[in-house]
Amino acid sequence: MVVNDMVHLTLTLLLLTLTFVFYVLPVSMCTVFILFIVFTTENTPLNLAFMALERYIAICYPLHHTKICTVKRTHILIALICLITVISGISDIFITLASSSLDFFDSNVVCLRMNVFPSPIVEQKRNFSYVVLLFVVWLVIVYTYFKILFSAKKASKDMKKARNTIILHGLQVFMCMTIYISPALRDRLIRLFPGSAPDIQFAVYVTVQILPRSLSPIVYGINDMTFRKHMKAYLMCKRT
Repeated sequence: MVVNDMVHLTLTLLLLTLTFVFYVLPVSMCTVFILFIVFTTENTPLNLAFMALERYIAICYPLHHTKICTVKRTHILIALICLITVISGISDIFITLASSSLDFFDSNVVCLRMNVFPSPIVEQKRNFSYVVLLFVVWLVIVYTYFKILFSAKKASKDMKKARNTIILHGLQVFMCMTIYISPALRDRLIRLFPGSAPDIQFAVYVTVQILPRSLSPIVYGINDMTFRKHMKAYLMCKRT
């Protein structure tokens, strides 16, 4: 998930910079950027769901954890997540090819998903897939949280750590959900404040793309005592 977030942030930051410098880009170039951004965006909620499921197995079925969560199965699961998101992105290209002329790919547009894939079918398919994926992810997060809460001993240190991790996963999933309402919110704010369109787009980018992925190192770092000690020292401007 960390590698996925690094790729996502690198691509979105590069695309944001190119958009501010050139404003419009060739559709062919935008298609490559948008596809990889879509892949890494849709990977994040699925990664969080399966990581919560792994914590559930580790706490509720500790004797079976090493047999169920093997390295081979982890690789298969990662490949399955990538396959789901790749199919989602590739289907957008086929729909666009069927509904647009080839000259469209030689034109220049503002590099947004709705401009690169203008067909209304793409938007309908995207909304449907987002609803299904979010329902599945939230179901897994809620189920694993309550199972850990009621199945493990209250005094268990591992249970508390797993429970707190899943809570943070839920917060991160909630923040990732903002990407699904960001286009409507951005358009509404631009209509209200047309003179501040670049600032609004940048603020939405930071809120929707940067903040949810900034939680990843915190989620896994703050549970480590050594990391927590040094982070506290740096925040308090103390030397260790």
